[in-house]
Amino acid sequence: MKYRYRNAGEESDKIDIHPLIDVVFILLIFFMVSTTFVKDMNLDIDRPKASSASQADSNTIRVYIDGNGNTFLDGQPVRTWVIQSRLRDMLQVSSSKNVLVVTDDKVPAGKLVQVVDQAKLAGAEDVGVSTQASGS
Repeated sequence: MKYRYRNAGEESDKIDIHPLIDVVFILLIFFMVSTTFVKDMNLDIDRPKASSASQADSNTIRVYIDGNGNTFLDGQPVRTWVIQSRLRDMLQVSSSKNVLVVTDDKVPAGKLVQVVDQAKLAGAEDVGVSTQASGS
């Protein structure tokens, strides 16, 4: 019976997959983070109609107000008084300094003004309100 002995200096036949796993996790984290900024939330919002509606930049930070007056930022429900600090943190790391408020048609103007005011106080350069083109 013959046995084959390997010298201590020989390279192993095994492939080291640790760098591959690291790259896969980095890509997974990148796609998880980047898709949250592009994706609209799954809220039932009837946006107000406007004839001057235009397309917003996809990098714009969005604040949502549903028909019940609840506010959402970065996919999470937030209180109105917390919006300013959360937006300030997001604006510091974002390439865009613009904020878009996506609101329901039934939201009172006072609530909309509060959210826009919090966005301005957070340091947003431009705050817009999302509307729907009146023809669609």
